[in-house]
Amino acid sequence: MIKTLQKHGNSQALVIDKALMEAVGFQKDSPLQVSVSGNSLIVTPVHIGVGKDKVAEAITKLRPRYGEMLKHLAE
Repeated sequence: MIKTLQKHGNSQALVIDKALMEAVGFQKDSPLQVSVSGNSLIVTPVHIGVGKDKVAEAITKLRPRYGEMLKHLAE
């Protein structure tokens, strides 16, 4: 795939198509690490925290034991 930089204010921007974002797992507001290797630009996602799946899994495990307490805390 060949892409062209586009003017964005005083800078240049590389537009990443939705299909490409989905293929590499980027979201709209994903933090990205940008680095250079030789004359290649490398863009990788920065994984912050445990992610939605791990949080959902933890809640599923905790709810039977602490569900009532968490309900009271939420109120």
